Amino acid sequence: MGRVGVDLYPEQIGVPLAGVKTFSKSLGGSATNVAVAASRLGHSSAVITKVGDDPFGPYVRAALAEFGVDARWVGTDPDLRTPIVFCEIFPPDHFPLLFYRQPKAPDMNLRVEELDFEAITAVPLFWTTGTGLSDEPSRSATLAAMGARTGGITVHDLDYRPMFWPDVTEARRFAVEAVRMSTVVVGNLDEVEMAVGTREAEAAADALLKLGAQLAIVKRGPAGVYARRGEDVAEVPPVPVEVVCGVGAGDAFGGALCHGLLLGWELGRTMLFANAAGAIVASRLACADAMPATDEVEALLQRA
Repeated sequence: MGRVGVDLYPEQIGVPLAGVKTFSKSLGGSATNVAVAASRLGHSSAVITKVGDDPFGPYVRAALAEFGVDARWVGTDPDLRTPIVFCEIFPPDHFPLLFYRQPKAPDMNLRVEELDFEAITAVPLFWTTGTGLSDEPSRSATLAAMGARTGGITVHDLDYRPMFWPDVTEARRFAVEAVRMSTVVVGNLDEVEMAVGTREAEAAADALLKLGAQLAIVKRGPAGVYARRGEDVAEVPPVPVEVVCGVGAGDAFGGALCHGLLLGWELGRTMLFANAAGAIVASRLACADAMPATDEVEALLQRA
C-alpha cells in the first residue's frame, strides 16, 4: 500500500538534468516496486494506490498487468495528476530524485472508506511505507489498514523522505505509531535515525524491537545489512557489483525480503538473498523493469 508514479531515467549517465537529452520511462513508486519485485519472484501481489485521471493512469495499470501485479485496488483521483519522478545518475552513490507530486499526489488521497479490509486482513503479508503517513487522508487510511491486521506479517518500510514532511518530529511520531503495529520494520541509517534517534545499527534495531516489532532490519549501505529477530542476529556484507543506478535497490531488497519471509527462510539466508536482489537492480538502469527473477539472484550469490 502506498506510492506509485512514473519514473524518468536519463539515458545520459553522469549528466545533470539540465543537460540530459533523452529519458527512459518506467513504472515507479516504492510500494509499487516492491509488489513488482515480489511478483517477479513468483508471488501473487497487488498494490493499493491511486493514479490521476490522465494518460499516465492507464499506463500504470497496463504496466502493473504486464508485471503480474493485480491492479484492482488502484483507484483514480478525478483532479490530481499521476506523479512523475526524474532521476539524476552519478554512479556509484549519488542519485538525486526530483519529485513532481504537487499540489498533492493521488496516492496521498487514499481514504479509509475506500479500503477493502477483507482483502487487507486476509493476505499473508501486508507492506506499508512511511511516505503514506506523510499527509492526510493517506495517513489515516494506512494506519487503519495496519490496525485491522490481526495475523500474518505486516512490514513497515520507514521510507523517510524529508521533503514530504514539515519536520522530523512529526515524521518520528507517526513512524513510532506504525512500528508498534508492525511485525517487521526495515530502514536505512537515515530512516532509523529519524524513527528512534540513533544511526548505530544494533541500538536502532534494539529500539525498534522494544517498540513492538518482531524483526528489525537496518540497511547500512556499503557496510551491508544488520537484522535482528529476538536473539537471532544476521549481519551480511554487500554484494559487489558495478553500480549503474541505486534508486530501485531498496525496493528490490523489499520484494526479496517478502520472498524470504513468506517461505519461512532463516534470517541469514533471507538477508543474503535480499541483499543480492538489491545489488542486481543497482547494476541496472530502471526500478520496476529491473527487478530480478529467483534464478538471477541465486546465480549472483553463487558467483559472489
